[in-house]
Amino acid sequence: VQSGRGAMNFETKIANPTCTLDKSPNRKTYISEKLIAARMVAFVIVCTLSCESQASSASNTIPVNSSEVASLTCDIRQVSTPWKGENVKDLWAEYHNIFRFGNRNAASHLWATFLLERSSQMTPQQLEYMFSGFCAVSGSPVRPNDYNRYLLNLGTVLGGSRIGYMHYCCWPCVCDTQDFIRVDTKNVITKEGIRQYHFAVIGNPCDHPEKLNEPFVQPFGYRETTLSFEAREVRCQDGKLIGATLSDHGYPIISMFFNLSEQNPTGMGQEHNASGTHALARTVQSQSRTDVPQPGRILQVSGVHVQDEYEWKDYCSQRAAAGFNSGMGEIFRKVAAISPIRAQQKQVNEISSLIR
Repeated sequence: VQSGRGAMNFETKIANPTCTLDKSPNRKTYISEKLIAARMVAFVIVCTLSCESQASSASNTIPVNSSEVASLTCDIRQVSTPWKGENVKDLWAEYHNIFRFGNRNAASHLWATFLLERSSQMTPQQLEYMFSGFCAVSGSPVRPNDYNRYLLNLGTVLGGSRIGYMHYCCWPCVCDTQDFIRVDTKNVITKEGIRQYHFAVIGNPCDHPEKLNEPFVQPFGYRETTLSFEAREVRCQDGKLIGATLSDHGYPIISMFFNLSEQNPTGMGQEHNASGTHALARTVQSQSRTDVPQPGRILQVSGVHVQDEYEWKDYCSQRAAAGFNSGMGEIFRKVAAISPIRAQQKQVNEISSLIR
């Protein structure tokens, strides 16, 4: 049984009925010492399977997206130490426990892992709320509200697309999201059982760890530096991003991609906008929209107030032309660009594995 960060509470697991030894008075006394030893080994193994053992007891829980769940199992190791977080401020208070080697630049995977390792202590609503407390791109703490909630139509790691929203510290993060962030799934254990969630993911920068030490010139102060200095929490070991929780297809999770119901979308509080087009449908067809973008305009979609990413497309183009010299995502862009997700190649690999 492991100890330290992420370790199981051995005493707690012993109290679990699934982790008890048979002490029946009718037990035969001639059982060999080897058999007893084997039972003890099996006992320890069972006690280390925290997610799987809890999953079996929660198998009748209906996940968030039950039609998409392949199996009710999860592989996220749970921290046994109780966490009493109730507000995003409680999450922010853990900053120096989460970021121990440097700042939070391009290190939102550590925010995510902190929450996912404690998900069994939270209801689904609590978990989702906590994930709204930081920016996936910059890593900055965020106070979630209607004005920093952005409606997005993002590609998935398998080549499709999904509509949802995320909270950001500033609008340039919307541009960086479209360039590098994709959506994947992960089963998560909560107080109410195992749920499948959609998460924002990036490619693994540790595919090419040498890139972290390559010098570059910052567009802000024109100072030469490296990612290993600017993003000190992006650390690699044996090709893995230290501290990252991986999605179902093996990508580092940096935030939750929040679901939006496709039922009854409305624009500006009305049934339809002036053109008679649903807000959610307009997002799906954002490439063909011809109305003038209005940065800061708030839409209401399925009862949720959001800013549509479309409103910022001109700003994103101008920022790109200026060398991405605004916002807080410059370091993130360089980290995410080391090994960008290529969805079509992923599909080819999976199809090939099925044919073999």
